[in-house]
Amino acid sequence: MASEHILVVDDEEDILELVSYNLTKAGYRVTSVTSGEDAIKSARSKLPDLVLLDLMLPGVDGLEVCNTLKRDSRTANIPVVMLTARGEEADIVSGLELGADDYITKPFSPRVLLARIKAVLRRKTKAPAEEQAVIKLKDLVVHPGRHEVTVRGKRADLTSTEFRILHILARRPGWVFTRQQIIDGARGKDYAVTDRSVDVHISGLRKKLGPLGAQIETVHGVGYRFKEH
Repeated sequence: MASEHILVVDDEEDILELVSYNLTKAGYRVTSVTSGEDAIKSARSKLPDLVLLDLMLPGVDGLEVCNTLKRDSRTANIPVVMLTARGEEADIVSGLELGADDYITKPFSPRVLLARIKAVLRRKTKAPAEEQAVIKLKDLVVHPGRHEVTVRGKRADLTSTEFRILHILARRPGWVFTRQQIIDGARGKDYAVTDRSVDVHISGLRKKLGPLGAQIETVHGVGYRFKEH
């Protein structure tokens, strides 16, 4: 049985009850809140294993909650799964850019929701020793243990997904990865990949790496690679 702690954030009581019931039945410990402000307070005080977050909240909305959590070193590594009725591409891209780990639209199947949560939590488990090794490529340092990237000694403020994508590319300089391989490694094989979602993350990475962003090359018709030299 599962024992992870999940913070559920939704202003609709019936959704909270449905989700909490199914998560509790599956063995998870659940905390439920109805506002963005309470979500931030709860996440910081109890440090859940995952946040299931609605976008359309009164006051502080879900995107702002996600952004706040991902920019706080104490909560940056907590996976966020967005659960919302807003399924337009612009909303999905915004959530991914802020570091959300998955995006599920309402109405949803409780079984599918549980499967997606399990998949995200599996990816959070301890990585093999090779994946924890510090990577040093000239002026770039990737430190998996600290979930930290520095460029010429200055820390780069990456989202969790941007970090995972850079880690995938930097571990194998010169290797070409398809978009599907990148998203499989960063978000899991059960994630619905689109060229747009991968390109958004790569574009964000290039900007945040500054002069080293050019090290991430586009291999037309195939995918991306991190240049060897």
